[in-house]
Amino acid sequence: MENKEIELEFSIKSGAPEKYKTACVVVGVFDGATLSEPGRLLDAASQGAISALLKHGDLDGRSGSSLMLYRLAGIAAERVLLVGLGKADAYGEKACRDALALAVKTLSSSGATDAVLTLTEVPVKNRTADWPVEQAASVAYDTLYRFDMLKSDAKGPARPLRKLALCVAKGDARAADAALARGRAIGLGMNLAKNLGNTPSNICTPDYLGKQAQKLAKTYGFGCEVLDVKACEKLGMGSFLSVGKGSANPPRFIVLKYDGGKKSDKPVVLVGKAVTFDTGGISLKPGAEMDEMQYDMSGGASVLGAFRALGELGLKLNVVGLIGAAENMPDAAASKPGDVVKSMSGQTIEILNTDAEGRLVLCDALTYAERFKPAAVVDMATLTGACVIALGAHPSALYASDDALAAELQEASERSWDRVWRMPLWDDYQEQLKSSLADMANIGGRPGGSITAACFLWRFAKAYPWAHLDIAGTAYKGGRDKGSTGRPVPLLVHFLARRASR
Repeated sequence: MENKEIELEFSIKSGAPEKYKTACVVVGVFDGATLSEPGRLLDAASQGAISALLKHGDLDGRSGSSLMLYRLAGIAAERVLLVGLGKADAYGEKACRDALALAVKTLSSSGATDAVLTLTEVPVKNRTADWPVEQAASVAYDTLYRFDMLKSDAKGPARPLRKLALCVAKGDARAADAALARGRAIGLGMNLAKNLGNTPSNICTPDYLGKQAQKLAKTYGFGCEVLDVKACEKLGMGSFLSVGKGSANPPRFIVLKYDGGKKSDKPVVLVGKAVTFDTGGISLKPGAEMDEMQYDMSGGASVLGAFRALGELGLKLNVVGLIGAAENMPDAAASKPGDVVKSMSGQTIEILNTDAEGRLVLCDALTYAERFKPAAVVDMATLTGACVIALGAHPSALYASDDALAAELQEASERSWDRVWRMPLWDDYQEQLKSSLADMANIGGRPGGSITAACFLWRFAKAYPWAHLDIAGTAYKGGRDKGSTGRPVPLLVHFLARRASR
């Protein structure tokens, strides 16, 4: 059982918009009923038909507004879709993405199976001309995404959007091709991460994730190894294994290898937390909204999503993916508050709260990463509720032991519009992790909860440049419309692409 893949064909187009033979051509209108340049060309071709409608108040150009027009004289397209862009002097990244999403959503419900999008020609403040092209591809996948593989009466559009041409000036075509490839890869990677995140935990178990990793590896020619409990015991992964002791679904440790660079090149290692369901263990969570804890494997899903994008792009660098997959359940064999476990590094940990399990998974993965002598290690996890309180759902929290690595990730976040905010990683917070029985405790109390979690991980990441992304607020949306967002796949793709271009 798999979610249906979105079938969408992209192309780059340059030329006169009035001559495009397509089911629909999409143009932007700024606040005050001011047409974008492609819109003005269409208006001239239609002898002022569009501007006449705007003068009568049919559309004012505000963000979120749209108007579909049919069979305009002088225009080859069957339809013209006008999309509000908001104020011209404030047309930035968010306004652009919102307009692209609205356009695709409207097209999807219109019956148009193909369309030409001129919104990608509209300049975006502080961005190069290729940026809207990448965003158009990834936003299209995001907007059209549906998770309905478990619905008995799932019905998509009768006439789904199949082809989308993105318009650019002739001189920008080459850069646009590269941006389109990157945007498409990001969209496909995000879709995989979303599919895995949205798959309920009675299906998406640690073993299921391992099989999905093997399937992905077979498709793209990656190396893949899935370690079972015995193999992890042999490695001394006492911390990781402690998380899954109370579950009937045993843990799996997943290793993916992408060899796109020279054999001598040190790899980038991506590490993902994949707790396929988190009850909190013996430190049981409240029942309300516990259903959302299926998304506690989003870090691991993001690693798999990034690897799909790698396979699509064929980047020239070496990348290793490490995913610790476990289910945190409270039975008689489960870890208890006060238990002490020995990590793969040899350091001992007093488990004061079994609901702080993600760091117990990640710390052994970070130690395992040492064997690859990595150029850099980036881990990602829905790690702390404290991060959500601090930053909400807009940026992921970034912690880093290396300023250069932090700067790379911050730049990638801005280029992808998958934003992060750097948080402090000061030794002052380490005091909160002291234990009278072991080398450290797994929690440091409520103050600075996201920071102390990162400080805990840092103790296991001293051998290489390291960064941690707390994605608790960004990886999924809760409530009635709950679902995975596919973040931080865009950030990871841009980070890896920039590394590959060095």
